[in-house]
Amino acid sequence: MKARLHNHLALAPAAIKSMMALEAALKASSLEPDLLELVKLRASQINGCAYCIHLHATSLRQSGESEMRLYLLDAWREAPHYTARERAALAWTETLTRLSETDVDEAEYEILEAAFTAEEQVHLTLAIGAINLWNRLQVGFAVPPPFPEADYDA
Repeated sequence: MKARLHNHLALAPAAIKSMMALEAALKASSLEPDLLELVKLRASQINGCAYCIHLHATSLRQSGESEMRLYLLDAWREAPHYTARERAALAWTETLTRLSETDVDEAEYEILEAAFTAEEQVHLTLAIGAINLWNRLQVGFAVPPPFPEADYDA
C-alpha cells in the first residue's frame, strides 16, 4: 500500500500539538502505563492499524509484557491471562471502538465502574477516543509500520 501523505502530522501542527498534550495528560493520570498500552493495542487491532499495532506491541514488549499476553490479546475474553481491571478496560475499549455496531451495555458499565474511579473512567474513555483518532490518521493516510531487518525472520 502506498502512503497517501508523507507528512500528514506536520500539516496540522496545532492539532497534533493538542493531541500530544492529551497524550501527556493521560500518561500523567493514575492509569497504569501498560494498561493504556493494552487498550491502544486492542483498539488498533480492531481498526486494522498496522502502524499503531507495531508501535504499541513494541512498547509493551520493551516494558516487559509477555509474548503470550500479546498473542492472546485479540482473544482476551477466552484467555485467563488478564486481570479484572484489564478486562473491564478491554471491554470498554471494544464497545467504544465499535460504537456504531453496538450499544453501551449497562452491565458492562457496572463492571467498568467497579474497576475504575470516576476520574479514571474519564481518562480511559479519552485514551480510547485518542487512539481511535490516531488509528484513523494512520489508516486513512496509509502509513505503514516500520520494517527494520530485525523484525523480518524469513
